[in-house]
Amino acid sequence: MLNCGVVKGCKKSFEILFVNSFNVLTFAPNFKGGIFNRIGMKFISFRFLLLVLLFSCFNMAALAQHHESEVAENFEEKEAEFNPQDMITHHVLDAHEFHIVDWNNHPITLPLPVILWTNDGLVTFMSSEFHHDDFGSVVVEKDGKKFVKLHEKIYQLDEGATSVSFDAEHHPVNASKPYDISITRNVFMMWISVLVLILLFTAAARRYKKSSDNVPTGIAGFIEPLVVFVRDEIGIPMIGEHKYKKYMPYLLTIFFFIWINNIFGLIPILNGANLSGNIAFTFTLAMFTFLITTFSGNKNYWKHIFWMPGVPVPMKIFLMPIEIIGMFVKPISLMIRLFANITAGHIIVLALMSLIFIFKSVFIAPVSVGFSLFIGVIEIIVTAIQAYIFTVLSALYFGMATEEEHH
Repeated sequence: MLNCGVVKGCKKSFEILFVNSFNVLTFAPNFKGGIFNRIGMKFISFRFLLLVLLFSCFNMAALAQHHESEVAENFEEKEAEFNPQDMITHHVLDAHEFHIVDWNNHPITLPLPVILWTNDGLVTFMSSEFHHDDFGSVVVEKDGKKFVKLHEKIYQLDEGATSVSFDAEHHPVNASKPYDISITRNVFMMWISVLVLILLFTAAARRYKKSSDNVPTGIAGFIEPLVVFVRDEIGIPMIGEHKYKKYMPYLLTIFFFIWINNIFGLIPILNGANLSGNIAFTFTLAMFTFLITTFSGNKNYWKHIFWMPGVPVPMKIFLMPIEIIGMFVKPISLMIRLFANITAGHIIVLALMSLIFIFKSVFIAPVSVGFSLFIGVIEIIVTAIQAYIFTVLSALYFGMATEEEHH
């Protein structure tokens, strides 16, 4: 007989998956025509169905593995099993080091600086001092203070404590989190992306400077069509021919910045630094768009929000709270759309590879690898689509804020 708690847990996880996937589809923009819209919506629908299939397989595997109640009740005594959820979470979330490869059961990593602000001041050391431990077993002593790393969160042990202790829910009871301003994997790759963009556009500018007829060559021949595309297909149509120029630096920045970080997230040697799949990163970009939209708003924009013209007074009162809520829904949708789509791509690839270890069958390996390669090719296209969507919606909000009143 199947464990009732397992069945309820699987049912709950499937419901959460369906609701979150529906929200992502709801937030997807509905553009008129355009190859980006048609391809993008097909990819979103395909990825949604694939996620449902994969999580269904995981739930079936979980149900099959829990047919023995004694094993479920005494999980500490059974052999360590592959946990796809832990593996996927570990790769999707941020980290204090780059895990490159395991060699003879020993992880080879690129350590990053750990920078902590405690009650007694600043403490710094390299993440290698934790010796790849992420379960709070290794204690690092610095400046008379003791630190442990637990699930990529660094805790400072209370005075007199020599090891971390946990409560029934596995929460530390004798440690607290200092203010962590470390250079994590995502922060490091963000700096690298900024450096790459500076080098690319500096090289393109030098090409133009050396050219006598202003004909783009080399890297400039690659950059110019993209800049022209953002100007002619996003800036001018969404904002207007007379007002688009002052917004072009921002539009170009977020387009290339999001695109290159999406690409970096697909490079295996970088351990898939999931910067665009970090909610803090997408929140910051969405907040910039919100602030620019708010401060760019003219009289006509604010009048449509607080006192909608052309409708009866009762309708004006009814629409005002809706329009105010809409001001904040727009950046929230930007934030969630980019975060959800990029994270979903990583989860699908990792979930496909996990099927090999879940079913432990050689016949599953070719299927998983083949589908992973297929999704990887799709993700290359999605990296550009998501950068385009974020940019075009930002430009659309700027155009709405600066639109003049029609008489």
